[in-house]
Amino acid sequence: MKNLTPRQIVEELDKYIVGQDEAKRAVAIALRNRWRRKMVPSELREEITPKNIIMIGPTGVGKTEIARRLAKLAEAPFLKIEATKYTEVGYVGRDVESMIRDLVEISVKMVRDEEQKLVEERAKKEADKKIFEQLYLRKTELMTKYGLGTD
Repeated sequence: MKNLTPRQIVEELDKYIVGQDEAKRAVAIALRNRWRRKMVPSELREEITPKNIIMIGPTGVGKTEIARRLAKLAEAPFLKIEATKYTEVGYVGRDVESMIRDLVEISVKMVRDEEQKLVEERAKKEADKKIFEQLYLRKTELMTKYGLGTD
């Protein structure tokens, strides 16, 4: 995460979210505190609270968009799940255990995809390096064979 002040975080959120000034300010402070918590020694981290944010409000006011944009700023994964289809065990619908299972599966896939991207980037760089080495070697062989560039 970039070392942004709460004001800078709010300015970034303002680019995408209209209104909700109080909510944007609150999450900006929470994000900054998250960053600060990461900077203290691990034995003190547990003492710093709160560690979570809960946003409450009617449908359509921007809670999800604020959370999504905040996650992007924090370079953290964002996962949204619709909880209304989940019910208490014994009732019609999906139970909370299946929600946790779904969250874990989605999270594992997100991590796997991110790792895949890193491996692909490294593989591409390595392939480019090998191709360059082979081309350079071939060029050197041809120049030697035809007596070019020997002065």
